[in-house]
Amino acid sequence: MTSRALRIFTSAPALIVVVACAGEGTGLDEQGNPNGGGSPPLPAAVTLSGDVQPIFTDNCASSGCHAGAQPQQGQNLSEGQAFANIVGVPSTELPSMNRVTPGDPEMSYLVHKIEGTQATVGGSGQRMPLGTGALPQSEIDIIRAWITDGAENN
Repeated sequence: MTSRALRIFTSAPALIVVVACAGEGTGLDEQGNPNGGGSPPLPAAVTLSGDVQPIFTDNCASSGCHAGAQPQQGQNLSEGQAFANIVGVPSTELPSMNRVTPGDPEMSYLVHKIEGTQATVGGSGQRMPLGTGALPQSEIDIIRAWITDGAENN
């Protein structure tokens, strides 16, 4: 073997070790998602009871709105009532679209109402919640995440 060939041959194992270790320490978790190089794992899935219901309770489920014996649009968002009143239930303003379609926030009328995009899908009325200003984007994102994750009664 020439000395040049010997150098390439003896360098090859080192190159393989470098390539094999290239993924280590890159800040990726087991699923290949960025974790910020040692930052805590991503938060657990969003739940109706722990994340979404408090938003409904604070902003929607009040007397004269989406609570009580005669909730607006027949949509009761009170604790213990919200799931049965929104998931897989056609909207009264746009019956061709469910209030919440599990796994699909774009086909969930509730999302359009809280984002103020209801007219773009053929709906009507005003952006919700009415009279208190729009929800913060962080709360809209929580509702979207819950729907995307399957809108479970959890």
